[in-house]
Amino acid sequence: MDFTNIWTQSFEDAYKVLAEFYQNPEQIKKCNQMSQMLIETFNNGGNVFSCGNGGSHCDAMHFAEEFTGRYRDDRRALGALALGDPSHVTCVSNDYGFEHIFSRQLDGLGRKGDMMIGLSTSGNSANVIKAVEVAKEKGIKTVGLLGKGGGKLKDMVDLAIVVPANTSDRVQEIHIKILHTVIETAERAIFPENYA
Repeated sequence: MDFTNIWTQSFEDAYKVLAEFYQNPEQIKKCNQMSQMLIETFNNGGNVFSCGNGGSHCDAMHFAEEFTGRYRDDRRALGALALGDPSHVTCVSNDYGFEHIFSRQLDGLGRKGDMMIGLSTSGNSANVIKAVEVAKEKGIKTVGLLGKGGGKLKDMVDLAIVVPANTSDRVQEIHIKILHTVIETAERAIFPENYA
């Protein structure tokens, strides 16, 4: 079978979503605000937590390991953790319910001055919502990387970045670009020697 048309259409669709996103000055302003929040968190000795479900959980883990490992060049590790390790998830979902898997861990590990990034393509993930509620109680700054209009999380987080797409794959493609770029901005600010 020849899938040429499917491949072409897929890349065209992805390009249209990306173009609509980055050509909107308000979106870039919000992304820049996210950079400032993250840099301030690290400069003040705070940690960043990330969470999401399914592919968004994979993106949350990818984001965190870029800080505890390395992104483009060697430098000291920065405090980042994707919430939701398997033993914690099975324990908490069994004892309290799946909607508590992120909030319980954040309640135990998070401190005032930290930051949390919640990824939800719908904006309505109950476990991310619970995590945001705990973050607010603890004085943890919150960012939502969202899609499909932003859902409930749009008005709950300190900063909502909503991708203008209605399918999870297109939303997640922009989310990973946002995450990679915010990592780069943080590195450029904290480790300028890596970009000399």
